[in-house]
Amino acid sequence: MPLFNQKNARKQLDAEAGKVNPADLEKLLERQRKIEDKVKGSGKLARFSTDIKLMFSMIRDYWNGNYRNVPWKSIAAIAGALLYVLNPIDVIPDLILGFGFLDDAGVVAMCLKLVESDLLRYAAWVEEKEERENQVSAN
Repeated sequence: MPLFNQKNARKQLDAEAGKVNPADLEKLLERQRKIEDKVKGSGKLARFSTDIKLMFSMIRDYWNGNYRNVPWKSIAAIAGALLYVLNPIDVIPDLILGFGFLDDAGVVAMCLKLVESDLLRYAAWVEEKEERENQVSAN
């Protein structure tokens, strides 16, 4: 079995991100529960669970037009990584015990590395928005 390294993860992520178009975001958002369940059930991916929830939140806010302070390249990379996780027949099929989620985890890790600053900026935006809403409701 070939070693799945950072170079391979980047290649897969670039391939997936290159196929993403805005219409795919709606399909991806409809499959959120399925992807989150798959992540929870796999040891290798489970550590990314909080990050994946944040990724979905950013895509949802982008899709709804609430948050656009992010380049399309980052949205496409996130969508590509999440769609890759959903695909059971990828570089290392998910059915192979002990190894099946290695490539998924590698692609998600590479994506997080590439979009980290965008996710941090988005998380800060969400926090500010919640603080403003709390101040309004307290008045």
